[in-house]
Amino acid sequence: EAPYRTPAACLSPAMVNKRTKKAGITGKYGVRYGASLRKTVKKMEISQHATYTCVFCGKDSIKRVATGIWHCKACKKTVAGGAYTLNTAQAAQVRSTIRRLREGTEV
Repeated sequence: EAPYRTPAACLSPAMVNKRTKKAGITGKYGVRYGASLRKTVKKMEISQHATYTCVFCGKDSIKRVATGIWHCKACKKTVAGGAYTLNTAQAAQVRSTIRRLREGTEV
C-alpha cells in the first residue's frame, strides 16, 4: 500500500507560488470586470508599484507615495510626476518643446 500524498506534495517547488498564468497582479479581480479592463488595470498597477531611477542621486529607489507624488528613499527628495508613471509622454514632449524654443531664442 502506497502512503497517502497530499496534493501540495505532488506540486513541484517551482509551481508553488505560481497561481496565475497571465492575470498577474490583477488575479485578485478573478473573472470580474472583463478581460480588456483587467488588462488596462494590470498595466497601470505594474507601473505604479515599480521603482524608478532617481534623477538626483541615480539610485533605483523612487516609489509612488500618492497619485502623482513620487518619493526617493535614498536622497529623501519628493517629485511630482504622472499618476501611474514617474514621467509621462506629455511631460517629455513639453520638455523637448521648451528646449527647442529656448535654443531658438539664443541664436
